[in-house]
Amino acid sequence: MNIIFNETTSIRVDKYLSTHFTELTRSYIQKLIKNGDILVNDKIVKVNYRLNSGDLIVLLDVEPKMLEVLEEDIPIEIVYEDDDMIIVNKSAGMVVHPAPGNYTGTLVNAIMFHCKDRLSSINGVIRPGIVHRIDKDTSGLLIICKTDRAHNSIAKQLKNHSAHRRYEALVYHNLKEDEGFIDAPIGRGEKDRKKMTINYKNGKEAKTYYKVLERLDNNKYTYVSLNLETGRTHQIRVHMASIGCPLIGDPLYGPKKSVFAATGQMLHAKEIGFIHPVTNEYMEFSVEAPKHFMRILNILKNRKQ
Repeated sequence: MNIIFNETTSIRVDKYLSTHFTELTRSYIQKLIKNGDILVNDKIVKVNYRLNSGDLIVLLDVEPKMLEVLEEDIPIEIVYEDDDMIIVNKSAGMVVHPAPGNYTGTLVNAIMFHCKDRLSSINGVIRPGIVHRIDKDTSGLLIICKTDRAHNSIAKQLKNHSAHRRYEALVYHNLKEDEGFIDAPIGRGEKDRKKMTINYKNGKEAKTYYKVLERLDNNKYTYVSLNLETGRTHQIRVHMASIGCPLIGDPLYGPKKSVFAATGQMLHAKEIGFIHPVTNEYMEFSVEAPKHFMRILNILKNRKQ
């Protein structure tokens, strides 16, 4: 979505957008700006940037004029629930929150049916309760917050890297080292703004630890465990592709032609751990990878070594 600022009086970009889109909170708009989802004159700006007449504001992957998100009775797997949060095991193929092209059938639609109005409001009407995300074709654990107190606590833990997040993936090729650490900033691609890339000039800090679980099919593929220290968009997918080991089933960062009839990247959010925002107790949850992930893993395990 593009907006041309035509007013004669200069105003902060976050203030202008919060008055332009009254259904979105100012803190949510500031988060979008910090994440690079809002550009001014095709450049990333700070939240206190002052707009001038003629400035072009571009909102990427955001649909702020969608005022209503409908409740939908969609089955979801709830791993844990209390008065402050829900831990869900998201299925691959389900979008987390409504966006252009996916206004219904999302996890948010399902959660709103389950919780009604008992969800945190910090991320606005489009993303109620959503404190972090995983991609549509990634399966696994997500924390949904019911209260703003819980939301702020979990967001802080994610930001200061004290929350534990472990993924499992199936990747092409052989990782030379049994364990490794990828420290490379990630930002939007200059040519394709919907694609992320290693960007040392304008990217944000991104750190991924990996550990080989098993080498498969004469080292043609690898089963790998990954721990996130940061949580950038497409972080694991970009980082693994950057070292020559893209995820199986990921046409955006790997081979266009899928192997083993994979319908999406073979990535599963296996474990998540955090300090409960009210009880202050450490909690950790783990879920098994879905059938389509295990099908491909078993194919590779059964191939002659």
